[in-house]
Amino acid sequence: MDIVKLDTWYSPSQRRTAVSLLMKRVGVTRTRAECFIRLWIYLLVKQLQESQPRLQPPLAKLELPATEVQCTHREAAQLFYCDSDRGSYRAAGMMLDKLAALGLIAKHFDGNATAIEIKPVSEILDVPPPENPVKLKLDDFNPRCDTIPVANLLATNYKMNRNANAVAYKISKILPLLASQYSKGMRVLRRCDNLNPVGFYLLYPTASESEVNFFNPPCKSLHLSSLSDTDPFNMALPGDKNCQSVFVRSWMIAPQYLSEYRIAFLEDTQKVLVEMQKDFPNLCDLHTLIIHPEYEKQAQALGFHKTSSDSQSSVYWIYLALDRFLALDIKETLGKL
Repeated sequence: MDIVKLDTWYSPSQRRTAVSLLMKRVGVTRTRAECFIRLWIYLLVKQLQESQPRLQPPLAKLELPATEVQCTHREAAQLFYCDSDRGSYRAAGMMLDKLAALGLIAKHFDGNATAIEIKPVSEILDVPPPENPVKLKLDDFNPRCDTIPVANLLATNYKMNRNANAVAYKISKILPLLASQYSKGMRVLRRCDNLNPVGFYLLYPTASESEVNFFNPPCKSLHLSSLSDTDPFNMALPGDKNCQSVFVRSWMIAPQYLSEYRIAFLEDTQKVLVEMQKDFPNLCDLHTLIIHPEYEKQAQALGFHKTSSDSQSSVYWIYLALDRFLALDIKETLGKL
């Protein structure tokens, strides 16, 4: 199997579904789930091709390989990091160790090669029947009802860095305060059946004295996940003519809804920014941090470019002129994403 043809054997949408199911397990991050699904596809096809040399893609479904399948660290590295500049043989070996510790695989080394067994994963092998599709609607953030679910949603962005429960608690204390200062830039994507928010963004008008933070190391601006109680950013008040920058402090949709509602949420973001210009007539800059790699391609497609990073973190600052963002036809810009 040619690793670069992974998508032809099992489509990205099928992989995303499997990854979302796996992430409900304790300790399974998005990266680990993606690596495991790639490994499963690769080993299954590798084994099937031994008995069926003329086998053609795609796979009808994921099934357990009949026996253990050999896989070197070199193969694993190419598989896990084929779309990334990062990833050594050693890193691949460590990832295999993590997958084994999570009970997703068993591996045996006989002195010459590593044989890997895919363990039964009930979430994928016994896929439940599809539920009725959930409809979502755009709405204002309600601090009395939305704070806790939004805090838990946002905390998943930081679960690789710190304890997600501690982060969720801190965010739950910050959100009502921000809403009391300026709520116009706080919006949610809400389920119509139970009204729970599954998407959230926060547009933060930044006081001019805080703009220097956009040029400082990004790790110093992670207030929501930091130990410090002091917010490095001050909010500008409506009517402040010196306010030129909006800090997009959050922009997130739960993974299972992202592809369907991304465009509508971005179009809503444009509308709210136009309304914010009435309160801050000199707004011209958009700054944000890339925390989750899920949004890198979206940011690039919109025209954001990296402005600063640091060696202590994978987080980095990106920038886009506000006028350029407002002029975008979102459907056309992201139609192929």
